Amino acid sequence: MPVKYITDIGSLPELTEDEKRSLRQVIDKFVFRLNDYYVKLIDWSDPNDPIRRLVIPSNDELQEYGRWDASDEDTNYVVKGCQHKYKTTALLLVSEVCGSYCRFCFRKRLFREDVKEAMPDIQDGLDYISTHTEINNVLLTGGDPLILSTKKLSRIIESLRAMEHVKIIRIGSKMPVFNPMRIYEDEQLLQLFRTYSTKEKRIYVMAHVNHPREITPEAQKCFKALYDAGAIVVNQTPILKGINDDPAVLGELMDKLSWAGVTPYYFFVNRPVAGNRGFVHSLEEVYRIVEEAKAITSGLGKRVKLCMSHTSGKIEILAVEKGKAYLKYHQSRDGEFGKLMILDCPKEAAWFDDLPDNEKYWKKPGKKTMDVISVNELPDRPQKIASSKTYTF
Repeated sequence: MPVKYITDIGSLPELTEDEKRSLRQVIDKFVFRLNDYYVKLIDWSDPNDPIRRLVIPSNDELQEYGRWDASDEDTNYVVKGCQHKYKTTALLLVSEVCGSYCRFCFRKRLFREDVKEAMPDIQDGLDYISTHTEINNVLLTGGDPLILSTKKLSRIIESLRAMEHVKIIRIGSKMPVFNPMRIYEDEQLLQLFRTYSTKEKRIYVMAHVNHPREITPEAQKCFKALYDAGAIVVNQTPILKGINDDPAVLGELMDKLSWAGVTPYYFFVNRPVAGNRGFVHSLEEVYRIVEEAKAITSGLGKRVKLCMSHTSGKIEILAVEKGKAYLKYHQSRDGEFGKLMILDCPKEAAWFDDLPDNEKYWKKPGKKTMDVISVNELPDRPQKIASSKTYTF
């Protein structure tokens, strides 16, 4: 049976009427979406249940904090729907819908009616990639690409595979745990992977598993189906207060991923995005949690890197000790790969910009196209428009 999607928070019988009334002001600002498979993973008897915190709105989201686009992604666009921040990598934002909406999402701006970044027609992005032969890997993202119909996804992947210089296709998706049946029950989708994830050119699924309880028998079946079809699955998650910030929980997540054949790839520092204050730890605390978790997992789990996806690049956190942060550029917009940075790290610092003298190591980028308006320049509250977004799946 296909999953049923829930967009009316009032239809959740597990919430009290007072909770429903209170949360409506939250979802007026930050969109809500859930499905009947994932809702069954919630322990409703526990008000602090981590799975609940992942997808059920909270009044904490209305705290003043951060920016809608904390990493200035508007400066990465070369044409609408396509970002080119790092020389060999392009991003295609192919969807503005997800299986459910994580409350901490760093791209929650895409779900605003007044934001137009993901494109239903990505031909301009495909044309750009086809003429830029330095691009050897392309990330399909959004939103969630696996929310698209297999027919539409096939057209995108076929177009990319027709470009000899594109060796790797990556698909960023939480569907392996939001709706694993969408993957393992779709024989056409699995055949798509069998056809285009070859020994010379692989397709990678960048899974977003945030908590070990998401790795259900259905999720494990999904991982196996992807592997049997030739895809490679890796995982990335931010460190989130109240969800996976216990070293024992994080260690269990790394173990269960490794046992399922999923490589723990990135741990991220939560970006300072509007609405996310309740999920944030200091850099010192995040580093401690990750190191304690790595101490109780195998070398397979220890492959993971702890990074900040900053405007200037991916900044790896090597250590935070005695009031100092030891950092280096793992990826760099300006070619500063491997640059070591040693900065004072105040106790409360939670992001690169919070570190004194950080501005010595990077410069704010200019826009590559004026066709994409920064959401940071829009009103804080999403503006209703006459005609709502339509989605082509």
